[in-house]
Amino acid sequence: MDATVLADALTRLKRAHGQLGGVIAMIENADDCERVLTQLAAVSKALDRAGFKIISTGLQQCQAARGRGEEPPISLERLEKLFMSLS
Repeated sequence: MDATVLADALTRLKRAHGQLGGVIAMIENADDCERVLTQLAAVSKALDRAGFKIISTGLQQCQAARGRGEEPPISLERLEKLFMSLS
């Protein structure tokens, strides 16, 4: 997949990367449990959104390929399985 097409997902992943570093630092510094879990939930949500964005992009690419009469880069069945693995 082209990184330019997935710029939004990449931004989300970079944000999650930074948030995860913050969570690790919070745990190492014995920060408040509620604050740690709140930040961990934010990391999880960012990862989920990035995954769903990637799936969405894959669906668009499959549809575009079929519209051009080409074989899609991945089957819709495989995308469905990947989508279900995220939920």
